[in-house]
Amino acid sequence: GDSLITVQLTEEDKVEDDVVFYLVFTGSTVQHCTSTRKINPGSLETISPGHDCCETVKVALCASREGHPVLVVAEESFQFVQDEAYDAAQFLATCAGNQQALNFTRFLDRSRPPAADVDFLDEKVALAFRHLKLPAEWNVLGADQSLTENIPRETLMHFAVRLGLLRLTWFLLQQPGGRGALSIHNNEGATPVSLALERGYQKLHQLLTEEEAREPDSWSTLSHTVHSGDYCVKHHRGLDVYLLTAEA
Repeated sequence: GDSLITVQLTEEDKVEDDVVFYLVFTGSTVQHCTSTRKINPGSLETISPGHDCCETVKVALCASREGHPVLVVAEESFQFVQDEAYDAAQFLATCAGNQQALNFTRFLDRSRPPAADVDFLDEKVALAFRHLKLPAEWNVLGADQSLTENIPRETLMHFAVRLGLLRLTWFLLQQPGGRGALSIHNNEGATPVSLALERGYQKLHQLLTEEEAREPDSWSTLSHTVHSGDYCVKHHRGLDVYLLTAEA
């Protein structure tokens, strides 16, 4: 998601300013509707939605005018492909509770990615994680729920906090086992909460310790997302376009 899409209109589709164009993406389980911004009489811009799987979907360009029925102007196919953020989210989801895999991820801490790379990683992986089809029994702490909190071990929450991934941490907090992970010590005796404090991540520490902590603002200054049940509305401030996602 979040890629720029340009739509070229044909001569017969260039109409008055009171006509509103939008795109409807129809996938196997999710549907997206995006508003558009007119660049000139013959061109529109919008933002591609984040999708729940890699597949080819149908996209329809629709035109709406007050007092008139909605018109389907054109239809085309659109392909969602697998990228690095999707790979990273899938890897992290499958290694929940896997100590060998979680210990392997600690090499990222030693390499210390630049702040800009961390910001990019946080936003893209958190977005990809939101759209993964996680199993109903998925848990931040892994599949083995017989382990007690007294057993030292790495968790996905340690990973997210260690790198300062604010939005990914927020996502994990909302999942089964997310809150329970906050009190688990790793082999060095650190909890996710103590890691955030030790590294000076003030916003992250606040997110983990305040009962009324709210979802952090979008890591990007360009967009803001609001989730409500099976629906998600995203406003891209740069283009002033809106995107509605719903289960089909």
